[in-house]
Amino acid sequence: MNQSERAELVADIAAAIKESSNLSEDEVRWVKLAIHKQEQSIKLRQAIIEKTLGGLVWAALAGLAYIVFDFFKNHGFK
Repeated sequence: MNQSERAELVADIAAAIKESSNLSEDEVRWVKLAIHKQEQSIKLRQAIIEKTLGGLVWAALAGLAYIVFDFFKNHGFK
């Protein structure tokens, strides 16, 4: 397959896709909104995961600090 045949094949495929896509304007708008909603959902999920992991790290640091200070308090270091 040479370059011109490949370009012709791509053009034929693009034309076939355009012909098979007989969505109305409302359907196209709905699909775009559904895609946008899914993108927002993914971003929200990522933000929740980041905040949760950050909170867990801070809780672990606070717990570790409490254990260290309690150890020193109980063993006579002031």
